[in-house]
Amino acid sequence: MRCAILAFLAGVCWLQTRAELPPPAYLAGALAAALVLFLLRKRAATLLAAAILGAAWSAWLAHVALADALPREQEGRDVTIVGTVDSLPHEFDGGARFHLRVERVLTPDAAVPPRIAISWYGQPGATEGLTPVEPGERWQLVVRLQRPHGNANPYGFDYEAWLLEQGVRATGYVRPAGPRNVRLDAFVPRPGHVVERARAALRRHILRELDGKRYAGVIVALVIGDQRGIPQSSWDVFNRTGISHLVSISGLHITMVAALAAWVMSALWRRSFFVEGAALPLRLPAQKAAALAGALVALLYVLLAGSGVPAQRTFYMLAAVAAALWFGRVVALSHVLCLALLVVVLIDPWAVLGAGFWLSFGAVAVILYANLGRVQPDAGWRRTLGMAVRTQYAVTVGLVPLTMLLFAQVSLASPIANAVAIPVVSLFVTPLALIGALLPAALAGWVLGLAHLAIEVLADGLAWLAASPLAVMNAPAPQPWIFVLALAGTAWMLAPRGWPHRWAGLAAWAPMLTQLPSAPPAGTFSVTAFDVGQGMALLVETERHRLLYDAGPQYGPVADAAGRILLPYLRGRGIGALDALVVSHSDVDHAGGARTLLEGVSVAQVHSSLSAGHPVVQAARRHSRCGAGQAWSWDGVRFELLGPTPQSYEQVGLKANARSCVLRVSAHGKAMLLAADIEAAQEMQLIETAAGQLRADVLLAPHHGSGTSSTAAFLAAVEPRLGIFQVGYRNRYRHPKKEVYERYASLGIRRLRTDESGAVLLRFGRTLDVSEFRAERRRYWHGR
Repeated sequence: MRCAILAFLAGVCWLQTRAELPPPAYLAGALAAALVLFLLRKRAATLLAAAILGAAWSAWLAHVALADALPREQEGRDVTIVGTVDSLPHEFDGGARFHLRVERVLTPDAAVPPRIAISWYGQPGATEGLTPVEPGERWQLVVRLQRPHGNANPYGFDYEAWLLEQGVRATGYVRPAGPRNVRLDAFVPRPGHVVERARAALRRHILRELDGKRYAGVIVALVIGDQRGIPQSSWDVFNRTGISHLVSISGLHITMVAALAAWVMSALWRRSFFVEGAALPLRLPAQKAAALAGALVALLYVLLAGSGVPAQRTFYMLAAVAAALWFGRVVALSHVLCLALLVVVLIDPWAVLGAGFWLSFGAVAVILYANLGRVQPDAGWRRTLGMAVRTQYAVTVGLVPLTMLLFAQVSLASPIANAVAIPVVSLFVTPLALIGALLPAALAGWVLGLAHLAIEVLADGLAWLAASPLAVMNAPAPQPWIFVLALAGTAWMLAPRGWPHRWAGLAAWAPMLTQLPSAPPAGTFSVTAFDVGQGMALLVETERHRLLYDAGPQYGPVADAAGRILLPYLRGRGIGALDALVVSHSDVDHAGGARTLLEGVSVAQVHSSLSAGHPVVQAARRHSRCGAGQAWSWDGVRFELLGPTPQSYEQVGLKANARSCVLRVSAHGKAMLLAADIEAAQEMQLIETAAGQLRADVLLAPHHGSGTSSTAAFLAAVEPRLGIFQVGYRNRYRHPKKEVYERYASLGIRRLRTDESGAVLLRFGRTLDVSEFRAERRRYWHGR
């Protein structure tokens, strides 16, 4: 059974790597083929049949999910709908974000998917006199929708896949439509709404009692699994110390609560506490009653947790153990784990795309493998403590290859941090948080305050530990053969006692831990134009140097392109330092991520046109103003700043765009011109002062292709073969402007847009090689 389930999983994983879904007609043939293979009753044939079933099942669910796509012609149209709030709303400065289950579409000829993700900017109801949205409410809203779309970058988060897993087939926002945005019902009774309303009430209760506390979001996460209230600065500390798995409703917490419920039920049942004089154990054995109570409490906790993959896995395993005990069966834990895995991928085949799936099941698999033959019932406290230490060692070592594959880093501080954090969070903070969440306000403040104090003291210690440069080891994400070799070495190290030379397995880690970031050959360079939405960010690499041109936009008060896109990419490549950062000018779509970038990676030099008092200038280790005439060479590659002019800094009132840093990078007769947001006047100035230096094979379209830039004279002077437009999908500026985009085409210039191509990689050598991330890593849900 276990091998067949793993083969089914392999089929599911294969399907999630396809660029196109197999046609529905093929699925019937696949089922017939699987049936024939099963009837052969051969092991290999059975495994192949299970894999075919996994792929076919996933494909069928994908066809069903994608059938509800928003038609392209409906994008950007104002539509009036009626629906219920179907998720726990996330409130942020300036609005709220939530899922809406659509019940009716009131606009004629409009087609809207049954589940959509909505943002409501401005305090919901601020002008209409209504209260903020709550789960289970029925609203009539005027919304503007678009098809699912996310930034597409190497080592980045696939937002479109996440929306598909959530059953969301359109995103949008509420339009300011006055009385047409109205709450129709305060609560629509449905099971899902009851659960989400309970989660909302618990969150509100906790935040009210911990108002203004630094780690109130952590307490909320431990009670209801909502991690959105934890700031990025705290996540940085938790990730560097390897305890982020504890800052949620983990499998350990669910198991602990279920075990406590089972123990209490068993004690009460044995004493026939519920009915005076009743011999309850004679009617139902106490073990069965305890198993049922534990499973039910675990289910309730999982529902409150938002049913994440680790929580689901834990509940299915507990339910399987409870069922085995109820029916008097003996099952191996490895069978229970595989059964839980099967249920998860049957319900949600897209779960395999998330890191949590692999880390959750991987951790349990490592524990079972490492403790094979070592579990001793009724062991003393010394043996129990020794088992706990060996288990922590096994999980720490066993997940290193997977952590390096998923995050390109491993926390060296994790063993120390977890040795303290696991008992503090699991045995002290979590029980107090759960009790405090259920107590009335008069008592809850003291209990929740004590839980918060413990987290605060722990977090301060972790922050000190995380500040050490030795807290984390970074290396490029391993290639497949390196990852498999490291897994084999890990299995050797964690083999049962008596296995020869277990320490030798560490040698298999050497290729994984000693990789160096890839780099272009000497005398050549590469440029990665990231898909950051409506903004700019490009990484220029030579043989031994790296320069980032602009740092992308700021998306919100605590989110920017550096945190979401640039730093994950640099970590994935194993890049821990940059030789230079050029911030072309002060607009937030160019400088918005610079502070976060400077905090996340070492930057030797910052060049910019920013004022001396700008926060980026203040945070820079070394800073210099951009100025025409500055030039340097790295590894046979020449860098030239063509603008702005030194005199422009003296012109009071000059627009930031007009003072953009213009950079030309060239080698072997190939060049790229990075023109930031210069406009027609600056283009003409460059033609007059640097006409002989403008020619380039690739042009980063000035000002994202706005109507004020890319004049015919400038394009004629540059003579690009390729134009790159860094723009956001359906951006509000409507960049690139139609007439400008067509101007490039009329001159025979190839055009690439990051909203369509994703990140674009350019390799400048004897030839110019171009690759588009969406084309090379296309999946069946992209653009659907």
